[in-house]
Amino acid sequence: MIEIRNISKQFGERVILNDISAVMEAGKCNLIIGTSGSGKTVLTKCMVGLFEPNQGEILYNGENMLRMVDEQRKLLRQQIGMLFQGTALFDSMTVEQNVFFPLDMFTNWTQAEKKKRVDEVLARVNLVDAHKRYPSEISGGMKKRVGIARAIVLNPKYLFCDEPNSGLDPQTSLVIDKLIKEITTEYNITTIVVTHDMNSVMEIGDHIVYLHQGNKQWEGSNKDIIFSKDELLNNFIFASEFLQDAKEMRMMEANGERRS
Repeated sequence: MIEIRNISKQFGERVILNDISAVMEAGKCNLIIGTSGSGKTVLTKCMVGLFEPNQGEILYNGENMLRMVDEQRKLLRQQIGMLFQGTALFDSMTVEQNVFFPLDMFTNWTQAEKKKRVDEVLARVNLVDAHKRYPSEISGGMKKRVGIARAIVLNPKYLFCDEPNSGLDPQTSLVIDKLIKEITTEYNITTIVVTHDMNSVMEIGDHIVYLHQGNKQWEGSNKDIIFSKDELLNNFIFASEFLQDAKEMRMMEANGERRS
């Protein structure tokens, strides 16, 4: 579990985050959503230690990261997996070598132990035959799955995903969402997903934090969204006629009704 308490961040006179508190729950997909410039990226960078907030606390299982010494932060960082928006794979390395990289950096395992773990995570993301291929030789969806495999190879307690469906077609996006959800549940990971994808919000949003202009505007689950009276949230989530219709259908389903 990650708890953020009264986090504020500003650059010069510009306030980016204003007194934000929330809990990211273990074994669940915790989504951070909002328009561009709402503070999503700055909040996540504060949570992983890339930015220092001006005030507040960031607690990992009750331990305040902001008070940790360098060695403690290093140990915490090894428990965090990252799936980057552009996957950030090394073009000169094969799929297998990319997934090996964190093991080479952070473990003293034997080569056989590393190879076994790499095979395990590649199989988990359904890439059993891609070991020797290079990123330029695989599709965007496969690159995302390699990124997920690399993010979980150290068996992290925390998984941060930055726009995991960016650049993917709708069908592939559903595959990636399903994979992230399954891995989160199986390994009891505290997963944080920054996304603009409304399908992701409705399908895997166990817990959602909606930011608006640096403030926490709303917090709840994807089921709560259906009945939300927050105008800003509704305008953001259900902007299109299709999504408005989907909301009405879900409300009727929740109320045990059927559309004629």
